[in-house]
Amino acid sequence: MTDANRASRPTGPGRAPRVRGPRRERGAQESLLSIALVLEAIMFFFPMLVVFGKGTLPPALAFGGGIGAMVVLALASRLTGKPAGVWFGWLLQAAILATGFIEPFMFAVAVVFLALWVFCFVKGGQLDRQNAARRAALGED
Repeated sequence: MTDANRASRPTGPGRAPRVRGPRRERGAQESLLSIALVLEAIMFFFPMLVVFGKGTLPPALAFGGGIGAMVVLALASRLTGKPAGVWFGWLLQAAILATGFIEPFMFAVAVVFLALWVFCFVKGGQLDRQNAARRAALGED
């Protein structure tokens, strides 16, 4: 259906157009952890190619595992607003570290991304606490 057809289509009796409510406010920690997971998902493209190119794993397993990891990391980035989502992110960091047993260079890559994850976790929490204290002092809450 084209945009012109959609625009000319009547909403019908009793049907009001959909109106979205205000977006949920995201904290700094949620945003930073989400960014870290998306970066890891993008990064996984390159180890997938290395594992395929070196013949470490069969092509189907190399590409299937790499694409699967990218999808899981991207989906996990949407869960960082909940405590269970943050714990899942920690579990994913351990899984990425474990990929070093398939390709040893991944140990170094995983340590860098683990450091990024820890930094985002700590600094995001600090920023959220500072913002909450500022809002409380201004009487915004």
